[in-house]
Amino acid sequence: MIPMADLTVALGSKLTLQNPILTASGTFGYGDEVPELVDVNRLGGLVTKSITKQPREGHPPPRIAETPAGMLNAIGLANIGVERFCAEKLPYLAGLNTAVFVSIAGSSFDEYQEVMKIIEGQQPAISGYEINVSCPNVDEGGMEFGINAGMTEELTRSLRQLTERFLMVKLSPNVTDISEIALAAQTGGADAVSAINTVVGMGIDPRTGKFQLSNGIGGLSGPAIRPVALAAVYKIAQAVNIPVVGIGGIMTAEDVAAFIRAGASAVQIGTANYRDPAVGVRLVDQLHSFLEELGVDRLSEIRGSAHP
Repeated sequence: MIPMADLTVALGSKLTLQNPILTASGTFGYGDEVPELVDVNRLGGLVTKSITKQPREGHPPPRIAETPAGMLNAIGLANIGVERFCAEKLPYLAGLNTAVFVSIAGSSFDEYQEVMKIIEGQQPAISGYEINVSCPNVDEGGMEFGINAGMTEELTRSLRQLTERFLMVKLSPNVTDISEIALAAQTGGADAVSAINTVVGMGIDPRTGKFQLSNGIGGLSGPAIRPVALAAVYKIAQAVNIPVVGIGGIMTAEDVAAFIRAGASAVQIGTANYRDPAVGVRLVDQLHSFLEELGVDRLSEIRGSAHP
């Protein structure tokens, strides 16, 4: 039997994943909806739907629209709220044999902090958190935390003081210089950054003139944004010395390898989950075969190979 390639990934000194394939927040529910469809324990890890302090119904439908090579969404951070999450979802997540990251969102510094304090109070058996900094900040006139380096650093530092668990900050591509925001997260104490979140987009029915999403503007994801995401990961990896987790239109093992070569340590699978919830496990198997074709024994051998 031919030995399989070593897919283990070290995310700094704090955490090692069994492989680089994670699920992206908002595309895999809370991780407990698909046990009959996919063995979640074969993934490198999963990131939950973003959790806020109070339950949120999100935007009214239609909230998803198909686009060429992708999709638009304006879910509006619909979730069950942190209290129900702790009572109903944490026990299941604690029993998984893979890394679990709880995504946290908020509309103010206080909300982010309160959500983390409540979860930390449960002494949860999770690996860490992903901080979604692309949400409206009502205290700053509707700005997003993630487009302001100072705010990103301040928020990250405030959350770093609340937990010793792995802290990953998810970055928005809708900025002038994403490397500057990544550096701010690193300075604030982040253990890693993940990039990219969705690109701002819109769909209009040419016959009726109506928006395809009830919210008008939404987030574009899928293969259409892969080149944007790849460039962002490449730039960020040159600017920071913490791990980068790549996100954006990843569909194949070749896509995974491209992000790793661009400097990513791991990747998250998002839109592809809507077509096939088991795509992540399939990519693990395909990645073994792809590396075997290249004659590569360890995934780490190709990480960052596109850099000078």
